[in-house]
Parts: sequence; structure tokens; C-alpha cells
Amino acid sequence: MDEEEESSLAATMGFSGFGKKARTFDLEAMFEQTRRTAIERSKKALEAREKKEEPSGENQTTCKSPVHKETPSSSQQNRDSSGSSDSNSSSDDEFIGPPVPSNITEDPGEDFIGPPVPPGYKDSDEDEEEEDDDDDNPIKRIPDSHEITLQHGTKTVSALGLDPSGARLVTGGYDYDVRFWDFAGMDASLQAFRSLQPCECHQIKSLQYSITGDVILVVAGNSQAKVLDRDGFPVMECVKGDQYIIDMANTKGHTAMLNGGSWHPKIKEEFMTCSNDGTVRTWDVNNEKKHKNVFKPRSVVGKRVIPTCCTYNRDGKFIAAACQDGTIQIWDRNLSVHTKFHCKQAHASGTDTSCITFSYSGSILATRGGDDTLKTWDIRNFKTPLNMASGLENYFPMTDCCFSPDDKLLVTGTSVKKGGGDGKLLFFDVATFQKVYEIQVTDASVVRCLWHPKLNQIMVGTGNGLAKVYYDPFRSQRGAKLCVVKTQRKARQAGTLTQDYIITPHALPMFREPRQRSTRKQLEKDRLDPMKSHKPEPPVAGPGRGGRVGTHGGTLSSFIVKNIALDKTDDSNPRQAILRHAKDAEENPYWVAPAYSRTQPNTVFAEVDSEEDEPDNEPEWKKRKI
Repeated sequence: MDEEEESSLAATMGFSGFGKKARTFDLEAMFEQTRRTAIERSKKALEAREKKEEPSGENQTTCKSPVHKETPSSSQQNRDSSGSSDSNSSSDDEFIGPPVPSNITEDPGEDFIGPPVPPGYKDSDEDEEEEDDDDDNPIKRIPDSHEITLQHGTKTVSALGLDPSGARLVTGGYDYDVRFWDFAGMDASLQAFRSLQPCECHQIKSLQYSITGDVILVVAGNSQAKVLDRDGFPVMECVKGDQYIIDMANTKGHTAMLNGGSWHPKIKEEFMTCSNDGTVRTWDVNNEKKHKNVFKPRSVVGKRVIPTCCTYNRDGKFIAAACQDGTIQIWDRNLSVHTKFHCKQAHASGTDTSCITFSYSGSILATRGGDDTLKTWDIRNFKTPLNMASGLENYFPMTDCCFSPDDKLLVTGTSVKKGGGDGKLLFFDVATFQKVYEIQVTDASVVRCLWHPKLNQIMVGTGNGLAKVYYDPFRSQRGAKLCVVKTQRKARQAGTLTQDYIITPHALPMFREPRQRSTRKQLEKDRLDPMKSHKPEPPVAGPGRGGRVGTHGGTLSSFIVKNIALDKTDDSNPRQAILRHAKDAEENPYWVAPAYSRTQPNTVFAEVDSEEDEPDNEPEWKKRKI
């Protein structure tokens, strides 16, 4: 029908045909023919090799096909199509490809493909066994074989933040500084590329990158949280609430010191903060004038309590906060009035629970209490803790605890007093809650700890201003491995500006530069020049001449000031200064005495020895008042 339709269409359109017809191939017939040819060649090669081996009397060995492994169904089809179903040979005897070399002495049960195996090679079965051993023993998966130390400052590193890709680390401390570290840009000197004080004179309490890694949440000791971009420039600042309003739900922001904050794990514009004003507030980066929602934790009797730390769960549906009265309160994100889960006596009342975090699976909640305990909870049965470890000193209100990426270990740090030993990083098995491993970090408290799932590296912040990074060169990825292999850059020397001499032999005489000469000849030439060898004029000592101003100016006031400054007389006793001229005035009178020389040649003065000799007949207005 196709050919008839094509011929009728060609006749209608007025031409003989549509050109040369494409060739068609029967692929199934070609594959079948190729398979049969390969089988025949393999049989011939096998028979020829067996004839050669029979006179030598060696034991015959059978080898499996190293390339193709046919399933029973395919081999049955091959036998049916080839017409050899009644033959005694099985499908395993069919060889496809070149014959097997006769010098192979390995076990016939093993299949070797490719180059020979190196002597230190471990079989895949052995690797699987080792991986099983690592899964059974999570201690071997802790990346602590190597470490680097980042010098943040001299005071406590109270905040750590690592972006989701693991490229940049940000640290904050009690010295108000926030430092940015770029693993890809650092060399072996391990220097931060930026340092700033975003909250002026307030201690940094929390630093966290958003889920996209483009902005950073900064929570300090003030009442206004800030959002910075990756380079440290401000993006948004929360508004401050009215501290004279009693109901905190009617204020636009926090009115007291902040205690913690966290980003939403799914919504990149939303974050949360908790404060000493007794509220937990959610914010939107695009709206800095007012919060989104307010959650007010309450005690058993309904009074206001202060939340010390807060976090989202892994899917962002719940908001959890630990309070100073020892309670743990969890709200539904969309219902801000009543709590979803409430544990009344989680930790000792009056202590600051420093950390609350969810596991990666989302079913287990871990809290680090100010009562020196570490507890895990199941939110489905929230009345009693699953496990508890006590005797873990905690002196800081932001001591961390975190889960390993596989949820098998729980990590926290311990605090020590000055001179009281080394701060440790402790690892607990989540199932049995036994301490399985510990790392002695430094001779100060271990405050912050962070186990990045992508890098598989552990970041630790200490009480003496250090930020340490623990990694394993085989199990860890990027991060600290990028900067330790780079050589330290040399300090750039200030280059001296030198004028290069440009030779232009074909330039015009007016533009041609003179040829450089030696220094001695140039000095001799300058000496002959009357302008260059002119002696500079000394400074003018007088009032000035020839348009030149004197040293002290040419005005009368400057002359008087100069003479007063040069006067060495001592005017501390004015009477002596006047009597110094008495003899000269008596011998050579000039002002007053010549006027009275004719009328009163002899000066007569009233001599009064005492107040008693004063005459009594003087009027009252002449008497001197005592």
C-alpha cells in the first residue's frame, strides 16, 4: 500500500518519484548471524587447544567466559535458534571472542579483566568488609587525624558559622569582632581576609549562614539582630521594640538583650530570634520594620519566662525553645498561642540551657543544659529523656552540641577553669549514650562545635580565642585540605620608582633625550651651572627686605612679641622692679621733678607713723574706713 500511495502521489504532483529509496536492514538477522559465527570460531579454537594439550598430559581446566555472562533465558533462545538444543554442550561452553591464553595459571573460578592487579590492591569484597567494620565502629569515622588552628583573637570564640558549601567560615567572639575565613583563598599562614565589628561594643552570641549561603545572621548582646551578606556588608537590621509597652506582642521588635537565633531550613528569607524580653520572634529579611510572628513561652503558673536558645526542626514546621525555668517548649510554626509539646522539668530551674538541636532524622532532640548535663529526647514521648550524661561542666551560655552526619554520634564540649586542665570534645553514642571518644583540644574551655556534613570536618571554638578545624585527609573533602597545601606568600616589598632610559635614535633633536652619563661627570657639569650651584640665601633676621618676610614678621606687634619673649628680667616682685629705677630717677629727673623744681624745690611728705597719730578733727568723709 505504501508503494501504491507513493506512485499515485508522484503522478498527481507531476514527477516520476521521490528519489532513491533508502536501504533497509534486518538488524535481528545480522545479530544472529554474528553470534553464530562467533560461536563457531570459539569452538574451533577450543578444539585446537585441546588437541595441543592432550599429548602433554596436563590437567585440563575449564574457564568461564571473561566477557559475556548469558542468562538462562538468552542461552535457551540461542540454542533454539541455532538448532542445537539436542546437543550435550551447555551454554557455559560457548566462548565468544578470542581464545583464552594458555599461560593463565590463576584459579579458574576468578574472572580477570584488564591489566594485572597490583600487589597492594584490595579486593572489592575486602573493601565492603572494611566499610561494614566502619559502620559497626563509628569511632573510625571521626575525622581527627589532622588539625589546623585559626587565631581569632585573645578572648572567647562564642560563635561559629559555616556556609552550606563549606567554602567560608565565620567566627565571632567576646572581643566584638567577626572574622571571615576563606579556605580556598587562604595559604599556610591561615589569616582571615576580613575583620569587622557589626554590633559595635556587644559580644557576638550566634552566627549562622542561610540555607543558600548568601547572607549571615548576626546575633549579639544588643536587642537588634543584623543580617550581613557574604562579604560583611549590612543587608538588614531588625527594628527595636517599645520598652514601655507591657504586652510584648504589641511591640514591633525585641526590647532586651538577644540570646540566640536560627535560620529557617526551607524558607531562605525567614529567621528567628529569642530575647530576654520573654519572646521568640520570627522575621522576614525583606521586612525589617516588624516581626512576622511572636511566641511567648510561659511557666507552669502562666508567668513569663526567658528563652535562652531556640531552633527550627529539620523541616521547619516546629519551633523549639529552652527556657530559664528548665522547660522545653515546642510550637507549631503556624500556631503561636499554645505549645505543641511541653516538657516541664527538662533541666534544673534557674540554669541557662545553652543549646537545643534536632537530629538529621528529625525524631531526636538533644539539649545541653547549664546544669552540666547532656540529654536526648524523643518528641513523640516528651515526658522523660531517652538518655542523659551528667558531670559535663558548662560555664558558657552558648556551649554547643551537635549530631554527626550519620546520626550515630552526639558531640559536645566541656568547660574548664583557668589552670584547671584541658577542655575536651566528647563523643557519645546516640543509641547507648556511652562516651566512645574524646579529643583534648586546648588548655581552655570548648565552647562551640560544628560538624559539617558535606566537608566531614569538625570546627571547634575555644575560650582562649582559637578556632580549630579537625579533618581527615582521606575521609574529608575540601575545606582545610585546600589551604594547608599552599605555601605561605611572601610579603610584598614596596617597589622603588625608577625612570627607565628610552633610546630613540631616530627622534627629532627637540624630542631626543640626552644620553645618560656617569654620576661624577654629571656633578661636574652641575657645578658649572650658575643656577644649580647658587648658594641658597640665608633667612632674614630683621623685619625683612627685598620682598622677603623676616623670621618673626615685619609688623610692630611681631617686633614687640619678639622683644617680650627675649626679655630676661624677672617680674615676679613688682616692688623691686620699680625701685630698681629709683636712684636713676632721683639723680636725673625727667618727667615729674623738673616741673616742681622752681615752685617746690624741697619735697615735703606727710609723715604718719601709726594710725593713732591721725588727727581727730578731720571730717567723716575724709577718714579712712577700716
